[in-house]
Amino acid sequence: MYAGNVAAGKNKAVACAACHGADGNSLAPMYPSLAGQSANYLAKQLADFKSGDRKDPVMAGMVAALSKEDINDLAAFFAVQSTNTGTGESNEAGHKLYLGGDTKKGVTACIACHGVAGKGMKQAGFPSLTGQSKDYLKKQLASFRDASRSNDNNGIMRNIAIKLSDADIEAVAQYITSLK
Repeated sequence: MYAGNVAAGKNKAVACAACHGADGNSLAPMYPSLAGQSANYLAKQLADFKSGDRKDPVMAGMVAALSKEDINDLAAFFAVQSTNTGTGESNEAGHKLYLGGDTKKGVTACIACHGVAGKGMKQAGFPSLTGQSKDYLKKQLASFRDASRSNDNNGIMRNIAIKLSDADIEAVAQYITSLK
């Protein structure tokens, strides 16, 4: 089912636990939860950190010695972990953006790629947003907006995020934290 070995990934994930949690559900708002993401998405992100296509000084050091097998094992392990559900409060402006976008600004609705419940579309490579912290979501949207993160397929997220105001980012990130 996965290119990697789940049991081997569990052993290798010990080094990831401090930031991402032992089961892939991060307790620190600045770090993403990895639990339940698709193995293909996780493997791409790890490979992008390793190649420098996605930049982060901490992650660059963490992935530098990983082999393709290590990456696949880690991705398989985190993919089969259960995702924590959102615990945030809903936000009306964020709800509208998430479900309907903003035609005046040319902002596509988030549900187009991430689904109504924020679970993503695994086969298409769109990540689950459920269980992510507002801080992490805001940071990623701002990074796509200023193009400091550019490993999105065909610039999809950069083309959307560049049209979002700080208030839009705050609202939609808050709404996403309420998804179950």
